[in-house]
Amino acid sequence: MALSKQFIRDTLKQVDLPSGGDLVSSGALTWVAACDAIANLRVHLPGSPDARAMKNLAALIDTTLRAEAASANIPLDRLGVQFVNHAGDVIASFGDAPTQATTPPADPRSEDHGSGIPGVKHIIAVGAGKGGVGKSTVAVNLAVALARQGQSVGLLDGDIYGPSLPTLLGLDALEQTVLDGQLQPFLVHGVKAVTLGKMVDPDKPLIWRGPMAHGAFKQLYERTDWGELDTLVIDLPPGTGDVPLTMAQSLRLTGAVVVCTPQRVAQDDAVRAVGMFRQLGVEILGVVENMSYFVGDDGKTYDIFGRGGAEQMAQRLGLPFLGAIPINTALRANGDAGDPTRNFVPATAGGDALPGALEGLARNTQSQITLASIQQARSAPTLSIS
Repeated sequence: MALSKQFIRDTLKQVDLPSGGDLVSSGALTWVAACDAIANLRVHLPGSPDARAMKNLAALIDTTLRAEAASANIPLDRLGVQFVNHAGDVIASFGDAPTQATTPPADPRSEDHGSGIPGVKHIIAVGAGKGGVGKSTVAVNLAVALARQGQSVGLLDGDIYGPSLPTLLGLDALEQTVLDGQLQPFLVHGVKAVTLGKMVDPDKPLIWRGPMAHGAFKQLYERTDWGELDTLVIDLPPGTGDVPLTMAQSLRLTGAVVVCTPQRVAQDDAVRAVGMFRQLGVEILGVVENMSYFVGDDGKTYDIFGRGGAEQMAQRLGLPFLGAIPINTALRANGDAGDPTRNFVPATAGGDALPGALEGLARNTQSQITLASIQQARSAPTLSIS
């Protein structure tokens, strides 16, 4: 049996509050997230609870949950408990909660880093000229790789018509929550993620005209409480339609990453994607060659789609080449299971090739982000008064 939100809620009905009622029925438990063996909770107590009361309640929650999990043979490795005030600000944090603060933090939305989203330093878009090249897989693993290198990373599923993040990040057991009119991103695999796929019926197609897609995408990034982010990765839909145009007009992107397979037909469409970004004034951080090669059980390397085609295209267009990602059975299996973290462990990633490729992709992308930021700073207008 796996750790779930329902198990946590059922268990915490045993925890009584000093003011009366239990933690769940009273409405004090405002938010629950559970993934693998990690759980995070948010609790709102009426009035002005003192530090001792919050510490005692957090300890009781921890003891109760761990005892029930142990008796049910459910793994629970990390548990974080945050206390929030009426406005949703974190006022105390215990255990493995994301924010270890004991006083209300400054509102990250008050600081604008110039990206167009307060609190977010850099925004990078991951796009492709056509579908089926693994763009979402690259976006997810790039975000996780950057987070593993110590960055605070967000991931926005901009593929309005075909959102993939619920599957790739394993969000099926989680529910989207809204606090004070702000979407609360899911914190999974070290990444803050938001996707329209958790707000609509997964079995129904979204038959939307352009303005509807435009509005949905805009609300996703405007109404999400991202907090402080070093990098926000946006997974774009394939092609050159409304969402990329909305993004380029509304946000100041640090740059874009173009995903392509080695095939000529994929290169043709990737060239169009590069042209779109350039026409919109978006810096191209580089090209990723996905499905570059396959390593068989015999240890031999097979160039199924003609390895190196995307790299040659990048050279022809004068663009950086960010790296090649192999075709890998483990990559597919981990994506279907919603556990991209396993792609960075050789024992669960089919060997060293995939972790090395993904870590190299993150390093190269970060280098290009740094260069692009320097260039944008130099090109910014200045005013001298004498």
